[in-house]
Amino acid sequence: MVAFFQGMGLGGGLIIAIGVQNAFVLTQGVRRNYPLQTAVVCSLCDAILILIGISGFGALVTTNPQLAQFATWGGAAFLLWYGSRSLLSAVQGGRLETSAEPSLSRRKLLLTTLALTLLNPHAYLDTIVLVGSIGGQLATSERYLFGAGAICASILWFFSLSFGAGLLAPLFRRPVAWRCLDGMVCLTMWIIAGSLLWPQLQTLL
Repeated sequence: MVAFFQGMGLGGGLIIAIGVQNAFVLTQGVRRNYPLQTAVVCSLCDAILILIGISGFGALVTTNPQLAQFATWGGAAFLLWYGSRSLLSAVQGGRLETSAEPSLSRRKLLLTTLALTLLNPHAYLDTIVLVGSIGGQLATSERYLFGAGAICASILWFFSLSFGAGLLAPLFRRPVAWRCLDGMVCLTMWIIAGSLLWPQLQTLL
Protein backbone atom coordinates (compact mmCIF):
# COMPACT_ATOMS: atom_id res chain seq x y z
CA MET A 1 0.00 0.00 0.00
CA VAL A 2 3.05 2.28 -0.05
CA ALA A 3 2.34 3.18 -3.68
CA PHE A 4 -1.29 4.00 -2.79
CA PHE A 5 -0.31 6.49 -0.09
CA GLN A 6 2.42 7.96 -2.28
CA GLY A 7 -0.19 8.61 -4.95
CA MET A 8 -2.55 10.11 -2.38
CA GLY A 9 0.18 12.41 -1.11
CA LEU A 10 1.17 13.60 -4.57
CA GLY A 11 -2.43 13.96 -5.75
CA GLY A 12 -3.40 15.87 -2.63
CA GLY A 13 -0.44 18.22 -2.94
CA LEU A 14 -1.30 19.05 -6.54
CA ILE A 15 -5.08 19.36 -6.11
CA ILE A 16 -5.20 21.37 -2.88
CA ALA A 17 -3.19 24.22 -4.42
CA ILE A 18 -5.52 27.12 -5.29
CA GLY A 19 -6.57 26.76 -8.89
CA VAL A 20 -9.42 27.04 -11.34
CA GLN A 21 -11.38 24.02 -10.14
CA ASN A 22 -11.04 24.91 -6.47
CA ALA A 23 -12.18 28.51 -6.97
CA PHE A 24 -15.25 27.36 -8.90
CA VAL A 25 -16.12 24.56 -6.46
CA LEU A 26 -15.78 26.99 -3.54
CA THR A 27 -18.09 29.50 -5.21
CA GLN A 28 -20.77 26.92 -5.98
CA GLY A 29 -20.47 25.42 -2.50
CA VAL A 30 -21.01 28.80 -0.86
CA ARG A 31 -24.03 29.37 -3.09
CA ARG A 32 -25.24 25.83 -2.27
CA ASN A 33 -25.73 25.47 -6.00
CA TYR A 34 -25.66 21.72 -6.74
CA PRO A 35 -22.58 21.02 -4.57
CA LEU A 36 -22.91 17.24 -5.00
CA GLN A 37 -22.95 17.45 -8.81
CA THR A 38 -19.99 19.85 -8.80
CA ALA A 39 -17.90 17.54 -6.62
CA VAL A 40 -18.83 14.46 -8.66
CA VAL A 41 -17.94 16.05 -12.01
CA CYS A 42 -14.58 17.41 -10.77
CA SER A 43 -13.64 14.12 -9.15
CA LEU A 44 -14.70 12.11 -12.19
CA CYS A 45 -12.70 14.32 -14.57
CA ASP A 46 -9.61 14.03 -12.38
CA ALA A 47 -10.03 10.26 -12.16
CA ILE A 48 -10.25 9.90 -15.94
CA LEU A 49 -7.22 12.12 -16.54
CA ILE A 50 -5.17 10.30 -13.88
CA LEU A 51 -6.03 6.92 -15.42
CA ILE A 52 -5.03 8.23 -18.84
CA GLY A 53 -1.74 9.47 -17.40
CA ILE A 54 -0.72 6.29 -15.62
CA SER A 55 -1.70 4.26 -18.68
CA GLY A 56 1.19 5.84 -20.58
CA PHE A 57 -0.41 8.75 -22.44
CA GLY A 58 1.49 11.39 -20.47
CA ALA A 59 4.38 11.15 -22.89
CA LEU A 60 2.07 11.94 -25.83
CA VAL A 61 1.19 15.37 -24.46
CA THR A 62 4.76 16.29 -23.63
CA THR A 63 6.08 15.23 -27.06
CA ASN A 64 3.37 16.94 -29.13
CA PRO A 65 4.13 20.69 -29.20
CA GLN A 66 1.16 21.52 -31.47
CA LEU A 67 -1.30 19.88 -29.09
CA ALA A 68 0.28 21.56 -26.07
CA GLN A 69 0.24 25.01 -27.72
CA PHE A 70 -3.39 24.71 -28.80
CA ALA A 71 -4.42 23.69 -25.29
CA THR A 72 -2.43 26.57 -23.79
CA TRP A 73 -3.92 29.37 -25.93
CA GLY A 74 -7.45 27.99 -25.81
CA GLY A 75 -7.35 27.43 -22.07
CA ALA A 76 -5.88 30.87 -21.36
CA ALA A 77 -8.57 32.58 -23.44
CA PHE A 78 -11.32 30.79 -21.53
CA LEU A 79 -9.76 31.64 -18.16
CA LEU A 80 -9.45 35.33 -19.09
CA TRP A 81 -13.11 35.41 -20.11
CA TYR A 82 -14.29 33.68 -16.94
CA GLY A 83 -12.12 35.94 -14.80
CA SER A 84 -13.68 38.98 -16.47
CA ARG A 85 -17.13 37.73 -15.50
CA SER A 86 -16.03 37.41 -11.87
CA LEU A 87 -14.52 40.89 -11.93
CA LEU A 88 -17.79 42.34 -13.24
CA SER A 89 -19.67 40.54 -10.50
CA ALA A 90 -17.27 41.93 -7.88
CA VAL A 91 -17.73 45.49 -9.18
CA GLN A 92 -21.51 45.21 -9.29
CA GLY A 93 -21.63 43.70 -5.80
CA GLY A 94 -24.23 41.41 -4.36
CA ARG A 95 -24.89 39.06 -1.51
CA LEU A 96 -25.84 35.45 -1.02
CA GLU A 97 -29.58 34.88 -1.01
CA THR A 98 -30.28 31.27 -0.12
CA SER A 99 -33.93 31.65 -1.07
CA ALA A 100 -33.09 32.76 -4.59
CA GLU A 101 -32.93 30.46 -7.58
CA PRO A 102 -29.51 28.87 -8.19
CA SER A 103 -27.29 31.10 -10.28
CA LEU A 104 -26.53 28.23 -12.64
CA SER A 105 -28.92 25.58 -13.87
CA ARG A 106 -27.81 21.97 -13.55
CA ARG A 107 -26.99 21.81 -17.27
CA LYS A 108 -25.00 25.06 -17.24
CA LEU A 109 -23.22 23.96 -14.08
CA LEU A 110 -22.17 20.70 -15.75
CA LEU A 111 -20.92 22.46 -18.90
CA THR A 112 -19.05 25.15 -16.96
CA THR A 113 -17.41 22.61 -14.65
CA LEU A 114 -16.31 20.51 -17.63
CA ALA A 115 -14.98 23.60 -19.43
CA LEU A 116 -13.03 24.88 -16.40
CA THR A 117 -11.50 21.43 -15.99
CA LEU A 118 -10.87 20.27 -19.54
CA LEU A 119 -9.89 23.65 -21.04
CA ASN A 120 -7.30 24.25 -18.33
CA PRO A 121 -3.86 22.94 -19.39
CA HIS A 122 -2.78 22.84 -15.75
CA ALA A 123 -5.26 20.00 -15.22
CA TYR A 124 -3.42 17.94 -17.83
CA LEU A 125 -0.03 18.94 -16.44
CA ASP A 126 -0.96 17.86 -12.91
CA THR A 127 -2.81 14.64 -13.74
CA ILE A 128 -1.57 13.23 -17.05
CA VAL A 129 1.99 14.55 -17.09
CA LEU A 130 3.08 14.70 -13.41
CA VAL A 131 1.02 11.91 -11.86
CA GLY A 132 1.28 9.86 -15.05
CA SER A 133 5.04 10.20 -15.43
CA ILE A 134 5.78 9.39 -11.77
CA GLY A 135 3.30 6.52 -11.65
CA GLY A 136 4.58 5.21 -14.96
CA GLN A 137 7.96 4.48 -13.36
CA LEU A 138 6.38 1.91 -11.05
CA ALA A 139 5.57 -1.72 -11.74
CA THR A 140 2.15 -2.33 -13.29
CA SER A 141 0.51 -3.50 -10.06
CA GLU A 142 1.91 -0.57 -8.06
CA ARG A 143 1.16 1.91 -10.85
CA TYR A 144 -2.59 1.49 -10.54
CA LEU A 145 -2.44 1.59 -6.74
CA PHE A 146 -0.54 4.86 -7.11
CA GLY A 147 -3.26 6.18 -9.43
CA ALA A 148 -5.99 4.99 -7.06
CA GLY A 149 -4.37 6.94 -4.24
CA ALA A 150 -4.30 10.12 -6.34
CA ILE A 151 -7.96 9.59 -7.30
CA CYS A 152 -8.97 9.12 -3.65
CA ALA A 153 -7.21 12.37 -2.75
CA SER A 154 -9.20 14.15 -5.48
CA ILE A 155 -12.52 12.72 -4.29
CA LEU A 156 -11.86 13.58 -0.63
CA TRP A 157 -10.76 17.11 -1.46
CA PHE A 158 -13.57 18.10 -3.82
CA PHE A 159 -16.33 16.70 -1.63
CA SER A 160 -14.86 18.35 1.47
CA LEU A 161 -14.45 21.68 -0.32
CA SER A 162 -17.87 21.58 -1.95
CA PHE A 163 -19.87 20.74 1.17
CA GLY A 164 -17.58 22.52 3.63
CA ALA A 165 -18.00 25.78 1.74
CA GLY A 166 -21.71 25.72 2.59
CA LEU A 167 -20.79 26.46 6.20
CA LEU A 168 -19.56 29.86 5.01
CA ALA A 169 -22.99 30.81 3.64
CA PRO A 170 -23.90 33.11 6.60
CA LEU A 171 -20.67 35.06 6.05
CA PHE A 172 -21.40 35.56 2.36
CA ARG A 173 -24.74 37.23 3.06
CA ARG A 174 -22.54 40.31 3.56
CA PRO A 175 -21.85 42.12 0.25
CA VAL A 176 -18.19 42.80 1.09
CA ALA A 177 -17.49 39.08 1.57
CA TRP A 178 -19.09 38.25 -1.79
CA ARG A 179 -17.03 40.97 -3.50
CA CYS A 180 -13.86 39.47 -1.97
CA LEU A 181 -14.75 35.98 -3.20
CA ASP A 182 -15.48 37.19 -6.73
CA GLY A 183 -12.25 39.18 -6.69
CA MET A 184 -10.29 36.12 -5.55
CA VAL A 185 -11.80 34.04 -8.33
CA CYS A 186 -10.92 36.72 -10.89
CA LEU A 187 -7.31 36.95 -9.70
CA THR A 188 -6.95 33.17 -9.66
CA MET A 189 -8.22 32.84 -13.23
CA TRP A 190 -6.07 35.70 -14.54
CA ILE A 191 -2.90 34.61 -12.73
CA ILE A 192 -3.20 31.08 -14.12
CA ALA A 193 -3.96 32.46 -17.61
CA GLY A 194 -0.89 34.70 -17.34
CA SER A 195 1.31 31.79 -16.29
CA LEU A 196 0.15 29.93 -19.38
CA LEU A 197 0.63 32.83 -21.80
CA TRP A 198 3.94 34.23 -20.52
CA PRO A 199 6.19 31.44 -21.89
CA GLN A 200 4.36 31.65 -25.22
CA LEU A 201 4.81 35.42 -25.41
CA GLN A 202 8.50 35.12 -24.55
CA THR A 203 9.04 32.93 -27.59
CA LEU A 204 7.35 35.54 -29.81
CA LEU A 205 9.40 38.49 -28.53
